[in-house]
Amino acid sequence: MLKKLSVLLSSAILAFSFSACTSSANTAESSEGKIKISATFNALKEFAQAVGKDKVEIETIIPDGMEAHDFEPKPQDIKSLGNAKIFVYNGLGMESWAEDAITAANNKDLIAVCASDGADLIETEASENESNEEHHGKYDPHLWLSLKGAKTEALNIKDALVKADPENKDYYEKNFNEFKVQLEELYNEYKEKFQTVQNKNFVTGHAAFGYLCRDFGLSQNSVSDIFAEGEPSPKQLANLVSYCKENNVKTIFAEEMASTEVSKTLANEVGAKVETIYTIENNEDNKTYLERMSENLSKIYESLK
Repeated sequence: MLKKLSVLLSSAILAFSFSACTSSANTAESSEGKIKISATFNALKEFAQAVGKDKVEIETIIPDGMEAHDFEPKPQDIKSLGNAKIFVYNGLGMESWAEDAITAANNKDLIAVCASDGADLIETEASENESNEEHHGKYDPHLWLSLKGAKTEALNIKDALVKADPENKDYYEKNFNEFKVQLEELYNEYKEKFQTVQNKNFVTGHAAFGYLCRDFGLSQNSVSDIFAEGEPSPKQLANLVSYCKENNVKTIFAEEMASTEVSKTLANEVGAKVETIYTIENNEDNKTYLERMSENLSKIYESLK
């Protein structure tokens, strides 16, 4: 994969070396004068939209229906960075191709935003045979599934917008503060609710909710690892069955982009139901980030209550 990506990006660099001199000075703005933002996936697009509102035009690089962990950029994706003013990516190994793509875009005016900068991160655990750090990075990348993490990522995007458009600093500050209040209100609502439950343990399709768990003092067990790789061995599945029975788990959560077959098998073994939970990498059900996070938290709370 890395060799394939290197060849792709090298080709893109060559292409842009011929085209860069023909790029107009205002390509980073839309025909309506809006700032062009390229974001890697849906949650980051929503954060940028919440802060930039009607002064930005945003496109996502990873299309809906594509698992972000598996995505490889195409030449047209690199081209979109060549025409953007701001590039927002999550970092933490979520987009292993991001830095090479920035180089390939050959856009000297591009403001690149690693949205997870400054966050309090959770380290991954090494697998039995090789380190996750070598392939995916040292840290759990799913920061946006924490309301506190979302606030950090929106703050970094706000700072980039102020840098790109300092004349409208107050506008971006106001929008960010409004979004921050919404995040904090939802956090406070569920912090109080989760304090009332004794059982803090729930089961997911893959271990994407570590930051959410830390926010509320919860604990997740999962069918597959942080990067949704592989299926559990018979021994691991047996351990999950025991875990569910010991913790009276009545709901197995499956993510919208993942196969539910193993989750259904586990649910059948322990007499539980399967419910979908959002990872917010894609635009699902015409719901906003806050609506989907609220639904996630409600489902988890009801399963523990």
